[in-house]
Amino acid sequence: ELDQAIADYTQALTINPKDVEAYNNRGIAYSDKGELDKAIADFNLALQINPKDAEAYNNRGIAYRKKGKLDKAIADYTQAIKIYPKFAEAYNNRGIAYSDKGELDKAIADYTQALKINPKFAPAYNNRGFAYYQKGEFDKAIADYTQALQINPEYAGAYNNRGNAYSDKGELDKAIADYTQTLKINPKFAPAYNNRGIAYSKLGNKQKAIQDFNKAAKLFADQGDTARQQQALELLKEL
Repeated sequence: ELDQAIADYTQALTINPKDVEAYNNRGIAYSDKGELDKAIADFNLALQINPKDAEAYNNRGIAYRKKGKLDKAIADYTQAIKIYPKFAEAYNNRGIAYSDKGELDKAIADYTQALKINPKFAPAYNNRGFAYYQKGEFDKAIADYTQALQINPEYAGAYNNRGNAYSDKGELDKAIADYTQTLKINPKFAPAYNNRGIAYSKLGNKQKAIQDFNKAAKLFADQGDTARQQQALELLKEL
């Protein structure tokens, strides 16, 4: 699918080598494939043609973040915002990069700005909730996750995250309800099995914990995530 898209955009560029949108779209396809250097090269070309292309800066920022080059990512998001100050996604993305750097207050400020621009931006609520969670401000985290879920009731990640906040608050029944809801929406969401298993083991429900850790380990294995598979197996051993 991505290869077909890349071929189509390449074809468009042979017809019109100054097609900024085609460079942007081909870059996104390369980025989704994990071919980040090719993606960055395409965004560079888009910016050579149009140095005021906020989208290209935002897209290049995403590719830099995937490469772990957080300062370059932040510089690109900042440039995108300079060109287009109402760019909610760029604020959200810059917040994610700050969060990756552990600069949680800057991250929260960016998510808040994204939500000022677009109050229905569920991922920004989820991300701000996660930043509050990392700061140990569980009630603020829960409020943000709840807000994300009001906007998008099918947001599996927000249920899982809210479950973690409830779990850390010691409200294990609420945590289990949220993990269960996560798995209703997405039965392949392995971390929710892991997290629910931890909550069950804290409640002393060994049988259900064993089932959840086994299920998590199997899903992680299927998804090629051996590190987290090992983690689930370790938790099983500790029961």
